[in-house]
Amino acid sequence: MHMCLSCFYIDGYSYQENEIVAQNVKDGHDVVVLASTETFNDKRELDYLSASSYMGSDGARVIRFDYWKWLPHKIARKIRGFHGIYKQLCAEKPDVVLFHGLCAWELLSLIRYKKNFPDVRIYLDSHEDFNNSARGFVSKFFLHYLFYRTIFRMSLPYVEKVLCISKDTTLFVSDFYGAPDTLLEFFPLGGAVLSDGEYVGRRERAREQLGVKPEDLLFVQTGKMDSVKKIIESLEAFSSVATSANVKFYLAGYLYDDIKERALELIASDDRIVYLGWNSTEDLRSLLCAADVYVQPGSQSATMQMSLCCRCVVMLDDVLSHKPFVTTNGWLLNAEMSLERAFAEAVRSYENRKIYEMSKESHRIAAKLLDYKKLSQRILV
Repeated sequence: MHMCLSCFYIDGYSYQENEIVAQNVKDGHDVVVLASTETFNDKRELDYLSASSYMGSDGARVIRFDYWKWLPHKIARKIRGFHGIYKQLCAEKPDVVLFHGLCAWELLSLIRYKKNFPDVRIYLDSHEDFNNSARGFVSKFFLHYLFYRTIFRMSLPYVEKVLCISKDTTLFVSDFYGAPDTLLEFFPLGGAVLSDGEYVGRRERAREQLGVKPEDLLFVQTGKMDSVKKIIESLEAFSSVATSANVKFYLAGYLYDDIKERALELIASDDRIVYLGWNSTEDLRSLLCAADVYVQPGSQSATMQMSLCCRCVVMLDDVLSHKPFVTTNGWLLNAEMSLERAFAEAVRSYENRKIYEMSKESHRIAAKLLDYKKLSQRILV
């Protein structure tokens, strides 16, 4: 059982919750997802579904629950209390539970279930860190420290491990939530590590469809593009450094209003820059196989892991959580390694063919740390 009550579970996406669920199904397990009604609408904005039960796109049964009706919705969705969770746990009788996220009242329902069914193995999966959680005083002190943290600490005697998706998350859970180091384990967001044959086939097909020649150097940046993603900085650095016609920069994602006008100006001013719009998961995977270098100078994104699984060389913001994934396969962007310098070094690495060895290193890192076929087994042992 995957309990996605502290986070959203969205059909048709490639988030960690989807990927592990899908892999558990492929491995022959009977899988059920207990989820909130949160989803994304066509504009990639938060929306809500009706409570329901159905076969989800990842091959598992999905049961969605309403928030408590006796509280205002804004409060209930922060407390993350739902109608009928304990009853559903008793009906399903799971052998293993992965509770995604640490911030929910319903951890208490899971503790209650563990007390009555002690053989169940419970894993908690944390995505929280100070980049995405506890950022304001009220949120930090009242919601996280007094409420979520208290419930989390009550659960600790009943869980096998707390699986942390990043080094920043590990510090957050240890230092702020007070989890003992013996319970913490690094459990990064992963991806599908492609075989040589599938990678080469996807790369050749995608480059042909995109109009990218075999001799071209292709940079790619993806995602929900706003000011914190630094897409403007990327475009300006690319145009100022990369002058060859054989160097391309493709963008895939959604341009937010705060940067859209300037971004479209920069795209229109350089015919080597192509904006593809929003891509499906499989189209994005093919685009990353076609790419040589994945660019992510701003806030963190799960697409970074997918890019490594697609053997991209990477240009990433120099933050703690990125350090395990960059050795000789790319550049960490900081005061000394500017975007302009990283673009220039990537071009030189391509010209002297070093970029092919860098790509092999990305593949090695992905196979070691990010393969969902391996990560999905963690909760079964």
